[in-house]
Amino acid sequence: MEGELAAFLSYAKAFPQNFLALIDTYDVIKSGLPNFCAVAMALNDLGYQSQGVRLDSGDLSYLSNYVHSKFCKLAAMYNLPWFEKLTIVASNDINEETIHSLNQQGHTISCYGIGTHLVTCQKQPALGCVFKLVEVKGKARIKLSEDVEKVTVPGKKNVFRLYSTDGTALVDLLQQVSEPPPKKGQRVLCRHPIQESKRAYVIPAEVKSLQEVYWANGKLAKSLPTLSELRTKASESLAALRQDHKRTLNPTPYKVSVSSALYTFIHELWLENAPIGELS
Repeated sequence: MEGELAAFLSYAKAFPQNFLALIDTYDVIKSGLPNFCAVAMALNDLGYQSQGVRLDSGDLSYLSNYVHSKFCKLAAMYNLPWFEKLTIVASNDINEETIHSLNQQGHTISCYGIGTHLVTCQKQPALGCVFKLVEVKGKARIKLSEDVEKVTVPGKKNVFRLYSTDGTALVDLLQQVSEPPPKKGQRVLCRHPIQESKRAYVIPAEVKSLQEVYWANGKLAKSLPTLSELRTKASESLAALRQDHKRTLNPTPYKVSVSSALYTFIHELWLENAPIGELS
């Protein structure tokens, strides 16, 4: 058994007294909330009370109110008063302004998960990095989200940096591992991973692979670079960027694209995994 419901069941089996599920992996309303409620009701039959849910993307005010209304309906329908008191946790780069806005909109959020804006000075911005599974047992996996920028690029990939004739970095290109690498002097189609109309042909004067394997089969595959070598590499990478990418005010986003084959694969897998709504 695979998918979100299977994940919730495994989580509930491991932590029956502390079941609090993240419900926006695919779609809160069409998938996450129904699956959570199904598992919470099953736990109730076994004598356990679930703790609640977490929302990490989308319209937090609207979603919290929608989720709470469903909890209240189930509490009344099955005579389970504790169900309408389930915790609703909100996260996703929460700061003071976000909380003020949510209070003005109206919400039923029980508590907030505040991390980045609590422990870092915003004059020294934090780089938020999260590991996401892209493949399980040889099968590609994709994470969907209410926020499009959180949708992951599935499957094993190679990444290359394409340079212009003057040595400027033009774009980074992600490809499936089965694709031949781009070659200098040969035109390659670079596509935005999400937006269909954003695409461009690039004829690179130089191509560099950005992926190096340092850990394989449980041991070091090559010697780790020294701090001095890393500093030199970072300086060279920065020097290859256009100045408008590096300016402090309104910098131009550096382009990271996908190949045409990877673009098609992303959207086919997206449609395959996205829950389908039903109107009546």
